Amino acid sequence: MFIANSQFLAVILCIITMLCWGSWGNTQKLAAKSWRYELFYWDYVIGMVLFSLIMAFTLGSFGKEGVPFIANLAQANFTSIAWVLAGAVVFAISNILLSASTAKAGMSVAFPLGVGLALVVGVINNLIFHPNEKTNVVLLLIGVALVVAAIICNGVASGKVDSSERDPRQNRQGLVYAVLAGLIMSFFSALVYNGVDINNFAAPTAGMLTPYSGLVIFSLGVFACNFLFNGIFALNDPSQPGVNFADYFKGDCKTHLVGMLGGAIWCLGTGLNYVSAGTAGAAVSYALGQGAPLVAAIWGVFIWKEFKGAKKGVNVLLGLMFVLFVAGLATIIAAGN
Repeated sequence: MFIANSQFLAVILCIITMLCWGSWGNTQKLAAKSWRYELFYWDYVIGMVLFSLIMAFTLGSFGKEGVPFIANLAQANFTSIAWVLAGAVVFAISNILLSASTAKAGMSVAFPLGVGLALVVGVINNLIFHPNEKTNVVLLLIGVALVVAAIICNGVASGKVDSSERDPRQNRQGLVYAVLAGLIMSFFSALVYNGVDINNFAAPTAGMLTPYSGLVIFSLGVFACNFLFNGIFALNDPSQPGVNFADYFKGDCKTHLVGMLGGAIWCLGTGLNYVSAGTAGAAVSYALGQGAPLVAAIWGVFIWKEFKGAKKGVNVLLGLMFVLFVAGLATIIAAGN
């Protein structure tokens, strides 16, 4: 199976993770004109499951190193699987909240606020539960502090958006959803890493999972949770009429494929993040991947024009946000070397 054996390669994989995690929201934007986010999310989780299987039977099965996907899955114990499924439940709740926030407040608000919070709290969780002696904790925390400052800039900038360009009530709902998503999401990777042996991918501890088998179980768990959590959102959004499962089948092939692409993009990033965790360390790999807000903000500001009509001074805040995010990510990379 494919393993990242060098720090340089691990960092490259983390950067790809960041690009994937920060870009999947574009598929929701592409489908949003005629497709509710609750319906989009069904395609998203289907895409996750399908792509996790593709990765497991290719990168997770080829090569001379490590344990092939099927063999590793066959020996996995209940405890390891339960930890990964617990991470899936946490992620399922948080990501549907993030999807709702994107629909209401835009990518350039939902991701910097929601995923930014997930980065800050998640790094602390991973430092506590999965420490790595190679990680410079002081530098890592400085990098996280810079990201916090970037989040604050984004929040202030969001408050300057002209109400004629974005419904204030929808925007407030989006902000609340983003905060909840970030706080909940921060726990998912620490839970998953209790079931995946990130310290020895080549010869994992008996009963534990490789990144590839862990990703498949995780994706299946998110898919199962979607029956409950997506249904709750679909029927209880106060700003929109309820949708039901039958509405899903009213979408055309292109609409469904766009959503599945979003899930596949996220899944690719997550698989590579798991692979890099053993070499870069859980906290560093998670922190770099959660640099996704920078990527999402670029999409939201420059492609989707989500801050069009904003009040004076917003461009300065956005520019400062980008600078702080880049400085924070660079510091986080240095912390892992």
